[in-house]
Amino acid sequence: MPEDMSLQQLQSYMGSNPKPQDFDKYWERALQELERQPLEYTLEPADFVSPLVECYHLYFTGVGGARVHGKLARPKHLTEQGPALAMFHGYSCDSGDWFDKVSYAAHGFTVLAMDCRGQGGLSEDNLQVQGTTVRGHIIRGIDDPDPDRLYYRNVFLDTVQTVRILMSMEQVDPERIGAFGCSQGGALTVACAALEPRVRVAVPVYPFLSDYKRAWALDATTSAYEELVYYFRWFDPNHVRESEVFHRLGYIDIQHLADRIRGRVLFVTGLSDVICPPSTQFAVYNKIVSDKELLVYHEYGHEYLPYLSDRSMSEFLRL
Repeated sequence: MPEDMSLQQLQSYMGSNPKPQDFDKYWERALQELERQPLEYTLEPADFVSPLVECYHLYFTGVGGARVHGKLARPKHLTEQGPALAMFHGYSCDSGDWFDKVSYAAHGFTVLAMDCRGQGGLSEDNLQVQGTTVRGHIIRGIDDPDPDRLYYRNVFLDTVQTVRILMSMEQVDPERIGAFGCSQGGALTVACAALEPRVRVAVPVYPFLSDYKRAWALDATTSAYEELVYYFRWFDPNHVRESEVFHRLGYIDIQHLADRIRGRVLFVTGLSDVICPPSTQFAVYNKIVSDKELLVYHEYGHEYLPYLSDRSMSEFLRL
């Protein structure tokens, strides 16, 4: 991958992927659809047992009728309403082990970790679209005449529904909600906090799904954005539709949602990241207008970041 920008350049970079003129109307229409979606859910006891925490598999019906799964961990002996945390996972993975959820629940948090539709977890993807998916979700729905059929539109809305379900729970203080995730999960944390501005604290870690045109320009075959290259290679090798493609991707580009966030943001990035290039991440951070802090790991990339779990918990304990 070509070398990205210097830190000084990154601090003023505002992105290159176009924002559709009807972007705000697009998401207002999506949120109106979500308003018609009930917050009902079912619980199934999990096999994981803890003396301090109740663990359940939670299922709800998302937009379009898909059955969405999440792992719910909640304290056993709450005497008053407490904070809650929505967790989102990386690309193609799932909601992960119970360990980190139980850790937060032992500190009084109700935790709901969502599985993305059709990825490594138990959530179903029932979206029917025209055109190819090649080998990834970014371009799922990109050839459909209706931009409302983009895969990530539904997933972004699922994050909002996840938070609203948490807010509806008797043991949760709806004014003390946090969101956390890495990579794809970082992107979903941004989208969630933007589309549900009552999220009070968000910690997105090296977020994916941003500034697609910039990622593509930086030799995306070595990054998480490789499916963009495959799409052009197999379906538009002469780039006749290049402008149209990046315009359509603009609807699900989290940098264009960032200025909607109203809560506090601890934004985490590594300057050696070749999976989600730093410039694509700074395009998001630089558009956040709420209270924010940038935590930079200079010699780290898309990998384990030391002390981050402790720092994140400290951030959420302020809720």
